[in-house]
Order: sequence, then structure tokens, then C-alpha cells
Amino acid sequence: MNAEAEPSRRPLLVVDGANVVGSVPDGWWRDRRGAAERLRDRLAAHGGPADGPFPGPYEIVLVVEGRARGVGSVPGVRVEDAPGSGDDLIAELARGARGRPCLVITADRELRRRVEETGAHCAGPRSLPDG
Repeated sequence: MNAEAEPSRRPLLVVDGANVVGSVPDGWWRDRRGAAERLRDRLAAHGGPADGPFPGPYEIVLVVEGRARGVGSVPGVRVEDAPGSGDDLIAELARGARGRPCLVITADRELRRRVEETGAHCAGPRSLPDG
């Protein structure tokens, strides 16, 4: 099988949903779940960064927390509800990549430090394609 057909062989893209949604002051705080759904749909339609450190397509995991929990997965984007801290789940996913290329989308400095210690790369929210 080729990497396009088998998600576990694709580079892993982990998106910090709260951080990416919160990077644009568009009223997301009134409907956190709706904002997470719009981000999920944007990722499904456009994928990861066009100029990221790894060639796509990516296996995309969107991590949500708090009032954004309960957003369903769609083809191309797996949504993971963080039982507690989204940062902890993101760091766990990066550790679990085990040598597989991994890119985390977040602007959170502490989270970037944590995931870079696992060998993952990081990019900011603006690296994602616009909706």
C-alpha cells in the first residue's frame, strides 16, 4: 500500500483546536463547538499546510477540549476529545508517533517545547490554509 492509501504511513498532523480557533477573534467564544466544527471542515477540505516540513497528504487529528467536545470526525479528519488538558493529549499523540513524521499546529510556546522534545515539528495557526 502507498502512504496515500494507508493513513498510518502518512505524516501525522495534530491540530490544537482551542489554540487555532482562538487565534482569530471572530466570535468563536459564543459557540466553541461550532467554531471547532468549522475548523474540522476546513481541514477536511484543504488538508494541512501546503508548505509544511513534510509532503502531504497528512493523517489529520484535531484535538478539542472543554465546550468543543463532542465534535464528530469526518472523512480525512479524526477528532479527539481531550478528557482533560488538550495540551496533554497533543503531547501524548506526538510521543506516540514513534519516529513517524509529526507536525503539531499551535502557537502555545510551552506546548511547542513539549512536542519538540518528542521530535515533532511545530507550525503556527497561520500555516493552515484559509477556509
